[in-house]
Amino acid sequence: MPIYEYTCCACGERSSIFIKSMNSTVEPSCSRCESKDMKRVISSFAYNKGSVSPSTPGESTLDFFRDPGNIGTHVEESFQKHGVEMPESVRDTIDAARGGELPKGLDL
Repeated sequence: MPIYEYTCCACGERSSIFIKSMNSTVEPSCSRCESKDMKRVISSFAYNKGSVSPSTPGESTLDFFRDPGNIGTHVEESFQKHGVEMPESVRDTIDAARGGELPKGLDL
């Protein structure tokens, strides 16, 4: 499930377009002016350095949340803190999200 970035040739706005499948046809439009005259640009990428707690000194909180391995960490900690066993469906959803799969019913 790639995310492509485009720059609008009319107004210069940069837009990110989420694609559900690499085989999907992409017809981007500008999020600012709705122009269809878009140019695909090279996206920046993230390097996964592993899970880093946002409370680690010197680390950015944004870096923590950009790491897909940290998706659902707060939910896991909440279940553990309250001594409640996490339902298997919640575990499956978190694992799927960490693997890049959108949760069912989430329309982007």
